[in-house]
Amino acid sequence: MPIDQSHPSPATTLNGDASRHSPISELFSDEVVTNALSRDVELPYGAGTAVLITLDNGHDHTKPNTFGPGGLLSLDAAIEAARARTDIVAVAVTGKPFIFAVGADLTGVPALQNREQAHAIGKLGHDVFRKLGELDVPTFALVNGAAMGGGVEVALHCTYRTISSGVPALSLPETFLGLVPGWGGTYLLPNLIGAEKALKVIIDNPLAQNKVLKGTQAFEMGIADAMFEPADFVEESLRWAARVVKGDVVVERPEVDKGEAWDNAVNMARFTVEGKLHGAAPAPARAVELVAQAKTRTRDEGFAAEDDALADLIMSDELRAGLYAFDLVQKRAKRPAGAPDKSLARKVTKVGVVGAGLMAGQLALLFARRLDVPVVMTDLDQERLDRGVAYVHGEVDKLLRKGRVNNDKANHLKALVTGSLTKDAFSDADFVIEAVFEKMEVKQQVFAEVEAVVSPEAVLATNTSSLSITEMASKLRHPERVVGFHFFNPVAVLPLLEIVRGEATDEAALATAFATAKKLKKTAVLCKDAPAFVVNRLLTLFMGEVLGAVGEGTEPETADRAVAPLGLPMSPLLLLQLVGPAVALHVSETLHEAFPERFAVSAELAEIVKAGKTAIYAPDFSIDPEVRALLVGGDKPSEESEILDRALRALAREIRIMLDEGVVAEAADIDLCLITGAGWPFHTGGITPYLDRVGVSEAVNGKRFHEGDPKAF
Repeated sequence: MPIDQSHPSPATTLNGDASRHSPISELFSDEVVTNALSRDVELPYGAGTAVLITLDNGHDHTKPNTFGPGGLLSLDAAIEAARARTDIVAVAVTGKPFIFAVGADLTGVPALQNREQAHAIGKLGHDVFRKLGELDVPTFALVNGAAMGGGVEVALHCTYRTISSGVPALSLPETFLGLVPGWGGTYLLPNLIGAEKALKVIIDNPLAQNKVLKGTQAFEMGIADAMFEPADFVEESLRWAARVVKGDVVVERPEVDKGEAWDNAVNMARFTVEGKLHGAAPAPARAVELVAQAKTRTRDEGFAAEDDALADLIMSDELRAGLYAFDLVQKRAKRPAGAPDKSLARKVTKVGVVGAGLMAGQLALLFARRLDVPVVMTDLDQERLDRGVAYVHGEVDKLLRKGRVNNDKANHLKALVTGSLTKDAFSDADFVIEAVFEKMEVKQQVFAEVEAVVSPEAVLATNTSSLSITEMASKLRHPERVVGFHFFNPVAVLPLLEIVRGEATDEAALATAFATAKKLKKTAVLCKDAPAFVVNRLLTLFMGEVLGAVGEGTEPETADRAVAPLGLPMSPLLLLQLVGPAVALHVSETLHEAFPERFAVSAELAEIVKAGKTAIYAPDFSIDPEVRALLVGGDKPSEESEILDRALRALAREIRIMLDEGVVAEAADIDLCLITGAGWPFHTGGITPYLDRVGVSEAVNGKRFHEGDPKAF
């Protein structure tokens, strides 16, 4: 396709309304500017000349395009240059290889000092992006790669959209961070595809561990008008655009239902947000209301409402905490504190899994999928072993039905996972992990049997949730090879992997553990060999305060509801049901033995386990009457606020002790563990920023966990 270079460049002149916002750029001194590079393209079929604007920050795909003030002004200049011309028939916007644009540059947000500045940021985005829908010629977004947040909104402002089938991620993640899609998303998307689908993208996906859409899914939802293969995506998109310009292709979109269906979708979203967050985070609720009002508002009214929402939310504590949490999972998670030099890691070509239960099956599948090496499971009898291997194969079949793998890949994965009744099958394994009954003598015996057949260099990993790694390795000939490798359930969903160094664990074993975690695509945090490590230690303490209040006479529902202001993914009693009363009791007993003055064992929980109860709730999600009878306690009930206060104070005290003991390197690692291992919400920043913000840190410990401005989070 011939390209006319008569109008090259990033445009450098600043015209239009956006220019008056340029002083905001001073607050974004670290912005990596995404330039809008314009070139002329002769469309095929004699359709005429189009301006193709390529968004490019000058880096490869590892540093995606984002929009700060500089990037917005560059795009504004490119659009204004195109607007001034009378010889073009279309304007198209695409991204650099593999990346369209992934949203706003938030580096300068902490420097914003008042609502007026925050409002200007929202207004600037609208002033620039809306011009793509107001030119005298049609505009086309050619979504060639990852598109998130403001990147999606750029595309929504265009007249038409094409998308590559290879796009790995398209999302509006703003509510996950504490914002709303405030550059047109809450108005344009529901008016394009309807409220139900739009709220799935704006609310449901972000609150489900920030789920994203693939390119094919975005096309099926109607976000894009046409889809092409990655290899020649831009060329095919321009051919399609030419046919649209000539009138050979007429884009027909389904009419959006603005009646009862819209209202029902909004009400369901309100229910979802309240059920998950209990009013603790303002952004998702604000986004739902913006979508609700988009049904009847004009575009100008919708955009003005988004500006106001951004102005309020940008200055909120929740956004500061969300940005801190985002930084943890995007940066700190990729450079784990205390990890040894990766050059010390040994190669893993085969994995052994001791056990064939549910957790062992999840581990076997994960190792096979991520490492692509043979995985052999063992257990005590053929029936359990067959059941374990069948579970893995069944999960592979589910992946096949969902289109996550093809037939060849499914057959390959099944062939990788096998079973054996003898541990001799581990003789050539480089990495063996046990997932057996949580009892020290059992795990010691397992490791002794494994050590007898593996090479001296093989790493022995334990998935224990609370037991001492040092004690577990103490009877081995090579205790230096043993490392804690604690996953969280469900293994495929929760990213955290607590890597625990025993007193004898050497650098090679530790380096191999971290290298393996990276290949498994897990967030690894180095922990000292301390009882229950990080997450279980803190959650057990937290849950213990709630159960303690019940034991004193507080109604179970009242105690359970007391921590709702934190907006946790599940209440303490629901978490107890997920973990299982027996497991929770075992962990609390382990911690009580280690720290009797701080960790109590709930007599009520012990009675629940003794009675053989495995669930707290009945099928209708009311508390099981038999469990309620066992929870009946004393005659000193507490108010909800009192229970929350005692739980937060206990957490603040314990976290300070853990940091003083060196269980992890910094408070940031505590937060990273809770976010990635327990689903602690981004809007709290984990736990330590929240404790600082509400004053509990100073009240309990005499100092904050994070120095500086108390409003930093």
